Amino acid sequence: MQELMGFLLPLALMFAIFYFLLIRPQQKRQRERNQMLANLQRGDKVITIGGLHGTIVDLTEEKVILKVADNVRLTFERSAVNAVVNDDK
Repeated sequence: MQELMGFLLPLALMFAIFYFLLIRPQQKRQRERNQMLANLQRGDKVITIGGLHGTIVDLTEEKVILKVADNVRLTFERSAVNAVVNDDK
């Protein structure tokens, strides 16, 4: 019984460390990203995963149309949006 506890205790401790240092923060980031994608609206200034800056002019459940310059509109998957930029300066 003592050998079993000597084996299981470090294993449980390693799992707890992995959970709190790796798994839990990743789940939190994923929830925040999903919430950000769900809250996208027309007029939001965004950055795509490729680094392209633009303003949302139209969006559907799956696609986002960004205005990147005068008369230049590009269509992206909604999941391609990496961040919403706040210009509250």
